[in-house]
Amino acid sequence: MSMPLISIAIVPILILVLILILVLIAAIVISQIRRKVRGFTREILGTESLSKGISLMRQEYSVTPKSVSAMTSLYLPKIKADFPEFQYDEMKQRAETVLCSFLLAIDRNDPQELKEGGAELRQKLKMHLGMLQDKRQTEHFEKIKLHRTEILEYRKRDGRCIITFQSALEYYYYLTEAAKGVIAGNAELLTQSKYNVDVIYIQDREKSKGKYEEAVGINCPNCGAPISSLGSKVCEYCGTPVVELNIYVWSFSDVRAVR
Repeated sequence: MSMPLISIAIVPILILVLILILVLIAAIVISQIRRKVRGFTREILGTESLSKGISLMRQEYSVTPKSVSAMTSLYLPKIKADFPEFQYDEMKQRAETVLCSFLLAIDRNDPQELKEGGAELRQKLKMHLGMLQDKRQTEHFEKIKLHRTEILEYRKRDGRCIITFQSALEYYYYLTEAAKGVIAGNAELLTQSKYNVDVIYIQDREKSKGKYEEAVGINCPNCGAPISSLGSKVCEYCGTPVVELNIYVWSFSDVRAVR
């Protein structure tokens, strides 16, 4: 009669032993997983700490410039064929100046910082600053540095010729809000970014309507009539020869971030 009592008394002990065995197995599995994770992070990230590895990746990413789509060699000959006087280096420098001044205008909340641009670009800047003001926010772009600029695209449509420059650049970016401080970005970590800048030339004023009308070409110095055809050297109204000052008749129409 005592044997069943002994068996019953052993059951809790067996359960406890089973639990200990399971805990031991779990500890061994977790240890192996941790060892593999440390090996992986050491091999891939250069450190056994996953959090430290992620931090190192963020730092490396913050100092690695973005690549640009360099299509200059393809499109520049086509642009030069349409505009023999086109000065690539000067136009590229102007595009970079417009980009940097656009960001500085946002940073300083001052549209006058934009060095040049057509009505549509200035309107875009004004609307963006107005949106930030309504939210009581300020966008900061500090220590802007350009890495590379290339022609991305050249297209002709609706009476316009449009050249798109693409630039890779870096800056310290962060967004602040009144009474809250920094709500996005990092004032101590570089941000690598990429922007497209459009510059347009009105090829045919009759076809180009709407917001681009102020981005005009040149006028006849004799009668004042618009020179509407691409590359015209003579006024079609009075026949006066026209010296085309090509570099001055392009207008910057857009600046946009590439996501």
